[in-house]
This record gives sequence, structure tokens and C-alpha cells, in this order.
Amino acid sequence: MQVTSHIPLGDGVLERAFSLNGFTGILWMPPTATPASPAPLLLLNQAGGFGTRRMYPRLKARAEAAAADGFASVTIELPGTGDRPPLPGAEQARTDLRAALAAGEMPSDDVIDRLILPLVDAAVPDWQATLDAVLALTEIGTRVGFSGGVIAIGVRLAVVDPRIAAAGLFAGSYVPRSTMDEARGIGIPIHVLLQWDDEGNDRQAALDLFDAFGSREKTLVANMGGHTGVPAFAGEDAGRFFVRHLQRRGE
Repeated sequence: MQVTSHIPLGDGVLERAFSLNGFTGILWMPPTATPASPAPLLLLNQAGGFGTRRMYPRLKARAEAAAADGFASVTIELPGTGDRPPLPGAEQARTDLRAALAAGEMPSDDVIDRLILPLVDAAVPDWQATLDAVLALTEIGTRVGFSGGVIAIGVRLAVVDPRIAAAGLFAGSYVPRSTMDEARGIGIPIHVLLQWDDEGNDRQAALDLFDAFGSREKTLVANMGGHTGVPAFAGEDAGRFFVRHLQRRGE
């Protein structure tokens, strides 16, 4: 991991931009993180298709809120966004998705698979490489949580990487068929945020996915409103979820 900038923010938070394996990312360190008291880590996944530059204000706000709870946070530029090359077939899948929605139809399973699965297949190895690099820092502890959408990325990462100890997931994206099967193999604590009137989300698929999770501890928080109407207290609830499961003395 090559650090490309250090920017001090308010309340002692340090923002480090970095490059790794051909992609870029940002690591936010709380002032409490030291080798003697390493901070647990949150992986801040982004919404698909926007890129870090556009999402930066939201990501920074999430990271600063996490730092106030004692967490370090990291995000990466997802495959196919920012300056990264487009994913094969992604534009055609988006075109087919828009056509289905314009016709008042639900997109087919085939369209959803073509839109989401290539992103999942490419993003999860990038997240694992990021974990390898960030967890090598002495100021970072061993407790790791995944936070945000695309929900299929969080599900896959929780299935394949035992370092993920808890996941706070935003049910705001389409769910591939295989993601339902993967969810049954997850046993870590899960906190799912669902906007009940999200016009771009299949509510029933989100409910079915929640039901499929194999976790003994799982919570679904549903609020009225559309995709961008998430109330502030919902983020605070998610923060408390991570404090419960990731804040342990000595880690």
C-alpha cells in the first residue's frame, strides 16, 4: 500500500489516501489508534456506479462518525468506477435495467446477475487485498466490520473472509439469485437497514435475503421513505451495532 497524502481533519482524525494493486482508497484513523491501543476497522463500501469523488462527502461523514466511536475506516474505489476501466457487460446490463424499469417491470434475474455479479467478483478480492495491507498496520486491531451497500458485496465478503466479524448492510441494491444461497452460510451478527419506499429496490427480495441469513443474531431496521431518505438516527443505530460487536479491550 502506497500512501499518497496525509490530511488532518477535525477532532484529530487523520485521512490517508493510498494506492494498492492498481486501485485507490482512503484510510481514516481516529486519534485514539496507537500500537498500544489499536482501533477496530470498518470497511466503508460505496454505492455502485458513483465513485469516490462523488461519494466523498458521505464517506467522510461516515468515517468521522466512526472515529468518534473509536473506529478506523477505509474505503476503496470500486471496480468500474472513478478512473478504473468499465466492467465488461456493465453498460448493457444498465441499459437493460433501465428499459425494464421504464416499462414498469421488475428487472429479470438475468439482468440483475449481469449487473451485480461481475462487480462482486471483482470487488471482493480488492477488499481482501485492502484488508491484508491495512491490518498490517500496528495501529489497527483485528476486529473488522463491513458497512454499507452493495449488499451482495457484503454478503460475499462475509462468506469468504473470516476476518469480517460483523456486517451492517444497506438493502438498497438488487439481489442476485446466488446471493440468497450465500447468505445461508453467514453466521456473524447482521444489521440490515431498509428504506421501505425505496423506488430502486425490490423490497421483497430484501426481506427474503434477511430471512435467508444464517446468523443467530440479525436485526432488520425499516424506515419509511425513499433511497436517499435514510434518517440520521438510523446511522446512529448502526454505529451502536458496531460498538457492541467490535469494541473489545486490547483489540
